[in-house]
Amino acid sequence: MGNCVDCLRNFFCGTKNTNVRFSLPAVCILLQTAMIVLFGIFIRYDEESDSHWAKHKKDNNITSDIENDFYFRYPSFQDVHVMIFVGFGFLMTFLKKYSFSAVGFNFLIAAFGLQWALLMQGWFHHLDPVTGEITIGIESLINADFCCAGSLIAFGALLGKVSPVQLLLVTLFGVTLFAVEEYIILTLLHCRDAGGSMVIHCFGGYYGLAISWVLYRPHLHESKRLNGSVYHSDMFAMIGTLFLWMFWPSFNSAITDHGDGQHRAAINTYLALASSVLTTVAISSLSDKRGNLDMVHIQNATLVGGVAMGTAAEFMITPYGSLIVGFCCGIISTFGYLFVTPFLEKYLKLQDTCGVHNLHAVPGMLGGFIGAIVAAVASEAVYSKEGLISTFDFVGEFADRTPATQGGFQAAGTCVSIAFGIVGGVCVGLVLRLPIWGDPADDNCFDDEVYWEVPEEEESIPPVLEYNNHMMHKHQDISESNFSVEQS
Repeated sequence: MGNCVDCLRNFFCGTKNTNVRFSLPAVCILLQTAMIVLFGIFIRYDEESDSHWAKHKKDNNITSDIENDFYFRYPSFQDVHVMIFVGFGFLMTFLKKYSFSAVGFNFLIAAFGLQWALLMQGWFHHLDPVTGEITIGIESLINADFCCAGSLIAFGALLGKVSPVQLLLVTLFGVTLFAVEEYIILTLLHCRDAGGSMVIHCFGGYYGLAISWVLYRPHLHESKRLNGSVYHSDMFAMIGTLFLWMFWPSFNSAITDHGDGQHRAAINTYLALASSVLTTVAISSLSDKRGNLDMVHIQNATLVGGVAMGTAAEFMITPYGSLIVGFCCGIISTFGYLFVTPFLEKYLKLQDTCGVHNLHAVPGMLGGFIGAIVAAVASEAVYSKEGLISTFDFVGEFADRTPATQGGFQAAGTCVSIAFGIVGGVCVGLVLRLPIWGDPADDNCFDDEVYWEVPEEEESIPPVLEYNNHMMHKHQDISESNFSVEQS
């Protein structure tokens, strides 16, 4: 018995091996081969992307190609695509020695995730029961990007502490869980969640936090020297922030119905984002004795207006209501970075690298309940009878549903999202604890050199154009700096 215990202890607590020379290529090739086979069996073009479009136009008396949904949805798809690959990727480049991994691993898991998402969402929403085929079009691509966002949010909580093989597993299970919870929330409960406060942010946030809790590293302080930013890494992260901030109205309105719903979703998101910036700056300055701003707050809490407005974006929340949402959530998120994140790590053993709890999990949860409240108080006087039917899709088996009942289902949908995120994250975390995935040791986290070929830093070269005013005394400063480094 003692020998078995020793063997298990050595298996789970032995020396970490970060060599992924064979495991990473094997997993990538296996997953991509599976995608090729499954796409060959199931995926087909829909009627608007198939070459039979000309016949479809004739049969349905469509007079112009401009009525193809591609021309309506593609601008939104472009914006969402930029958010997924540029916005999320660069937002996580704040760590001083982890920028290659932040952008590169974001690229990897999004590229795999969107393929798996097309299949998973297709099986739930677009599978033809007669032919057994899934048809995809431009809206399918947008929804696939949304599905990837949940796993990318989870990546933020795990940033610097896991291997690329583990991240592919996080994405494989994350996309699967997302497709199931989305089907339950949007189809079975018939909730409205255009911008994904519930199904994307709340789920992705709690999914990543649960995995991080299971993968708790008691000696992570040994990598403390790298768990921070430098001037240029924070500037790169602000690129991600600005891309996300600018394109978030497209994200929340991308799949809403044509007409007033999409228009209203963009306006509400736009206003909530603007409001969250001012309150973030206010609380960040107020929290420092000298009134200095913290770049962590500006990079993250300024975005919570978009997260919290996701569910209610297409509702008649009113412009001033949007400002209130951004105002309150900006305060909550900034206080989260100041007080909640340290509390979680100290007392709950939850190491959240990017502060996903404050940017996605809590604002997503609040966004879901805000949507529930706004739906519950909806009335014909505000929406009109036709507007209520259009906004909440009160048709078919849901034709007799009242706004109050809809509000209850919206709240239930938020709870489902939290449950899937936490329970699913714990289960996936237990799988990732197996010591076969090539994750780094506690003293080797937050470092690109573990998984990347990193070029050596170039030596500083004194500037040639000394006659420019702003270059005066540069030689002296550089030589003094080099001297002090050598002496130390």
